[in-house]
Amino acid sequence: MPEREVPKLRAVQRALADPLRIRLFELLALRPQSAKELAAHVRMSPDRLYHHLAQLEDGKIIEVTDFRRLPGGKVERIYAPTAVEPDGDDPSPAELARFLNVALETTRADVNAAALAIEAGEDRRLALARTGFKLNEERLAQLQSDIETLLRAALEHPDDDGVWTTFLWTAIDRQDRRTVKPKARRRNSPRTRREE
Repeated sequence: MPEREVPKLRAVQRALADPLRIRLFELLALRPQSAKELAAHVRMSPDRLYHHLAQLEDGKIIEVTDFRRLPGGKVERIYAPTAVEPDGDDPSPAELARFLNVALETTRADVNAAALAIEAGEDRRLALARTGFKLNEERLAQLQSDIETLLRAALEHPDDDGVWTTFLWTAIDRQDRRTVKPKARRRNSPRTRREE
């Protein structure tokens, strides 16, 4: 594979900062597809997807991996995720928050769609939980590592008879962990002592 310019992580986040682009990337993670195939999944015309696919290409997270000849002599591009995840700088807190908001918006749409499908009688699985607990640095790191190991195993060894499943998890530190020194007590000034 030829060496490519390494993009900043911020370019990756910009590329995924749209619910439709997240959906397209997820579909391409399943298998390489053309714009026409992707359009059928998201119920849009292929012409409306090219801008979004270009954004994903600019972020260096997808690439054209093949060309398919169509009847009439036209050729369509086949897109797939890049083989190597791009390296880059850490995002600013505002950039990370924007990206996470888009991920949550996309997940909310998935939850709503699944709930409506269940109401319509479809067989769907939907689980949602939120909890909070106190963990020290070591146990928090271990929990994160355990979850990432399970997710990596699921990604690397998908079930042939499985269904496409979205898994979103967050670990949010809700408390400042820096040691804060107590404020020094102000000594009474001479004026204060006289007033007492």
